Amino acid sequence: MTQHPLDNPVWGSLATTHAHLAEGSGRGRRFPADVSPFSGLADQADPAAWDDLAAVAGPGVEVLVPALAVEPPAGFAVTRPFPGVQLVATDALRTEPLPDAVELGEDDVPEVLDLVARTRPGPFGPRTVLLGRYLGVREGGRLVAMAGERLRPTGATEISAVCTDPAARGRGLATALVRAVAHGVRERGELPFLHAAAQNVRAIALYEHLGFRRRRDVDFATVRTPS
Repeated sequence: MTQHPLDNPVWGSLATTHAHLAEGSGRGRRFPADVSPFSGLADQADPAAWDDLAAVAGPGVEVLVPALAVEPPAGFAVTRPFPGVQLVATDALRTEPLPDAVELGEDDVPEVLDLVARTRPGPFGPRTVLLGRYLGVREGGRLVAMAGERLRPTGATEISAVCTDPAARGRGLATALVRAVAHGVRERGELPFLHAAAQNVRAIALYEHLGFRRRRDVDFATVRTPS
């Protein structure tokens, strides 16, 4: 049976759209740490893929493996599980550009990292903006909200880093940015999707209200390579 691209989105991204950023060329690869903490395996049931990942990461190193579906081989140790959910856009999701949004690039990284530190939307590093298109809203010259693209397996793009400064919440900026990013994804003929922590019920409820549906539960986990 052919695997759906969203069943293994990190590998799908590392092996295709983001192959130029990948560390490693075997069946286990990872993003550079300043881009994303994620690692991917072509087949989690294949011990050789884990060996390839360990060779790239080094001995005794923690790697973040989304959608961990099997117990890693002997020598690897799951150190921290993070239950999560995966959501995909339905026809109910209304998308549209946001005229007031600005595209964020490498020159905006200091501002972006400052907003991330204030809002904690999830992992975000100095070069995460290389993964895709990031949109932001500025007020009084200050970045107060953003959202962008992260994983890009074949035919789909993940919307990520959705965050709003506490002083600017309640005005629909996050909703407008999600719709704007999703608009760009659909313009390419791709499916917008999302990941969220299982305990973040408020965000999940917002995404479902906008027109996403829960596709499946996913277990994110940090795994230590053999020492």
